Amino acid sequence: MSIITRFKDIMSSNINALLDKAENPEKMIDQYLRNLNKDLGKVKSETASVMAEEQRVKRELNECQSDIEKMERYALKALETGNEDDARKFLEKKASLAIKLSELQTSFQLASTNAQQMKQMHDKLVSDIGELDSRRNMLKAKWSVAKTQERMNKLGASVSGASHSISAFERMEDKVNQALDEANAMAELNAGPKDDIEELTAKYDENSLAVEEELNALKEKLKNNS
Repeated sequence: MSIITRFKDIMSSNINALLDKAENPEKMIDQYLRNLNKDLGKVKSETASVMAEEQRVKRELNECQSDIEKMERYALKALETGNEDDARKFLEKKASLAIKLSELQTSFQLASTNAQQMKQMHDKLVSDIGELDSRRNMLKAKWSVAKTQERMNKLGASVSGASHSISAFERMEDKVNQALDEANAMAELNAGPKDDIEELTAKYDENSLAVEEELNALKEKLKNNS
């Protein structure tokens, strides 16, 4: 019953609901199939045994039926030769064989029913294992896609994080530029107002110096020519 119970539990359950509880659905479905194939070996062996029993009982039944017919033929031959006592013995044997035949018919009917049920169980188990194996391939494919999507989601989160970091860097850069502008403005204010007269006199001082230098150069040129 443990084989049949486990088989029915697996095939009657929602396999997707079961897999939802598993950390690794691929390993879980593989384990189910290993268990079912192991059970299939036991069911196959038991089915072969039951079918062999059916054939054995059927053979005994046929032999008993043949013996009954043979006893009846011998009884007729004994009567034909006038040997009623021998005919009576043959008929008595036939009667005992008839009782055995009735028992064998009952045994054969039971053995035949058992063999049919085991054969049906075996065939359904083979069919369902094939179906589950097909579903395993489908589930494995879905699981692979799901894991790929999960990795993509993680990469997407990393890219999003990088974007946030760049945005934060740009905000920090704006603050630095603002601080530099404020510092430059403060330095300009601290320098105080400029003296325009000083700049003007410096301008003329430079020009006067240039004129003097040019004048001295001309004097030196005259001296050389004379």
